[in-house]
Amino acid sequence: MSDLRKRQVTLDEVAERASVSRSVASRVLNNAPHVSKAKREAVQRAVTDLGYVPNASARALATQQVGAVVLAISSDNPLVFADPFFAEIVVGISSVLEETELELVLMMATSARGQTRLERLLRTRQTDGLMLMSMHDDDPLAQFAEQSGVPVVFGGRPVAFEPRYYVDADNRGGARLATEHLVATGRTRIATITGRMDESAGLARYKGYQEALAVAGLDTSRVVHADFSEDGGTRAMHELLATYPDLDAVFVASDQMAAGALRVLTDAGKTVPGEVALVGFNDVATARHTNPPLTTVSQPIQSLGREMARMLLALIAGDAPTPLILPTRLVRRAST
Repeated sequence: MSDLRKRQVTLDEVAERASVSRSVASRVLNNAPHVSKAKREAVQRAVTDLGYVPNASARALATQQVGAVVLAISSDNPLVFADPFFAEIVVGISSVLEETELELVLMMATSARGQTRLERLLRTRQTDGLMLMSMHDDDPLAQFAEQSGVPVVFGGRPVAFEPRYYVDADNRGGARLATEHLVATGRTRIATITGRMDESAGLARYKGYQEALAVAGLDTSRVVHADFSEDGGTRAMHELLATYPDLDAVFVASDQMAAGALRVLTDAGKTVPGEVALVGFNDVATARHTNPPLTTVSQPIQSLGREMARMLLALIAGDAPTPLILPTRLVRRAST
C-alpha cells in the first residue's frame, strides 16, 4: 500500500483490483448509469484501498457519453422499417430504453454509404452501443462491429460466424412445428417458400422444414426461395403452382410472404385449406387479418427487441450476459 501511495495510482490499477474493465471503473467514478451494484461497490472499495485520486482532465473526457444507441438494419429493402416484424422489434427496444437516458437511432446499413457511415460511427465511438439485424453471410459489418470495441448485440445470428452476444428465436424448431402440423393434417405434397438463404432465419426455417419432412419420409424437393417480402411470396407461389400443380400444403417462412401466396392461391381458384393448407411464420397482425386467417408460428417479436436492449444495457454496464434463444409456438387458425 505504501509503495502505491508514493506515486499516482492509475485507473487501470483500480480496475484490476476491482476485477472489472477499465471502462466500467471509469463509469463508476463518473457516476454513469447502467453499472451493476456489485461492480460499482467493487470499484469503490478498490478506490478506497488504493487511495486513488481521479485526474480532473481525464475525468472530464470520460464523462463525454454519447447518450444514444443504434439499431442498424442490413437490408436492401428501403421499406424494411414499415415491415410489421421490424416495427414490433422497435417497440420492444423502445420500451426498455425509455427507462434510461439513452436515445434510439435507426440506421440502414446496406449501401456502401450506409456501411461507411456506421463504420465511422463505431470507429469514433459516436454511440454507446449497437444492435445489428438482418446480417447476410457476406456482410462485412458483422465482424467489423464485433471487433470494434463498442458494445454490440446481434438480433439473430450471422450465417458466417457465431457472435458473442445475440438474441434469436428458435427458427428451426418453429419451422419443424409448422411442417409437422401439416403432416399431421394428412398433407403429403408439402412445399415451402423460404426466406433469404444468406440470412440465418431463412436458412434455419428451411432446415426445420427439411427435417420434419425427412422424418415423415416425404419429398423435400418442392422449394422456391424468396426474400421475406409479400411480393416475393407472390412470385414464389406462382412458380410453385406452375412447377408443382399437385401440391396440397405450403409452409411459408414469413406471414408477409404467406399473405402474397394466399392471394395467388385464391386467384388460381384453389380453396384454402380445402385444396391447399397454408402456414406462415412470425404471427404479426397480417396473419390475423387474411381470409382465411393464417395458421402461423409465433415468435415473441417484442420480447426479441426487449431482450436485445436489455443485453446491450448489460454490456454497456460492463457485464457479460448470456446469449438467448427464445421459444416459438404454433398458432392454429383457419388456413390449415
